[in-house]
Amino acid sequence: MSKVALVTGGSRGIGFGIAEKLAAEKWDIVINGVREDSAVAEPMAKLRALGVRVGYARGDVGSVEGRAAIKASTDALVAQWSDGSPLTAHRSLNLLVNNAGVAPKVRADLLETSEESYDYVMNTNLRGVFFLTQAFARDMVAAKKADAAFTGCIVNITSISATVVSINRGEYCIAKSGLSMMSQLFATRLGPDGIPVYEVRPGVIKTDMTAGVTDKYDKLIAGGLCVQPRWGFPDDIGKAVAGLARGDFPFSTGQVIMVDGGLTIPRL
Repeated sequence: MSKVALVTGGSRGIGFGIAEKLAAEKWDIVINGVREDSAVAEPMAKLRALGVRVGYARGDVGSVEGRAAIKASTDALVAQWSDGSPLTAHRSLNLLVNNAGVAPKVRADLLETSEESYDYVMNTNLRGVFFLTQAFARDMVAAKKADAAFTGCIVNITSISATVVSINRGEYCIAKSGLSMMSQLFATRLGPDGIPVYEVRPGVIKTDMTAGVTDKYDKLIAGGLCVQPRWGFPDDIGKAVAGLARGDFPFSTGQVIMVDGGLTIPRL
């Protein structure tokens, strides 16, 4: 039976880096995003070129309707790709990678942060992730009870902002900190069911989200911000997630995998 992974926000940036590494290891991939199907045709073709099946579950993680659409599309693809599995009532995704996230539309001082901005970031980066995870975790538990050979795993992509303060985007830091706790909560709840949950915590990664602050971080990295003096890339995150998905860390549920080039090592 095929192994199926859903990567939210998987059509570009860190999400695509993750999807590409998983596809290289022969995971069938469902990528999620909010863009029109035509806008994700190119990344989907690149993934298919690696010899796997690829589908698109369009929907906004930050809305109730969007999550329902993502779940319905993913379930349909899992059923379609089931290879004739007799467990028709207990099919489930094998791997959920919660990667989709948004930055504040405006970086504002903590004393100027608006409720609109707070809700916008929190709905996608924390609330949406919680309830999407809840929905798929239920299926994973049922599938594991129906078939002991079933393997399920959840990986949450957070950020060094879970512990590193940025007072001009406080809502983002709070959401990532909450997602870190959420990872431990689900790890504890799903541990007895044999479903590990991990947190991957990237540092400064070169993506669309950081494009507007490239000069700032170029200077900081050159000045010693990271122990390894370079930007991180989506490929770096993809490699970490692929290792977790393979089961290379079977006794480490709930743990944080740092992918930050040593940025958060305390130094004098």
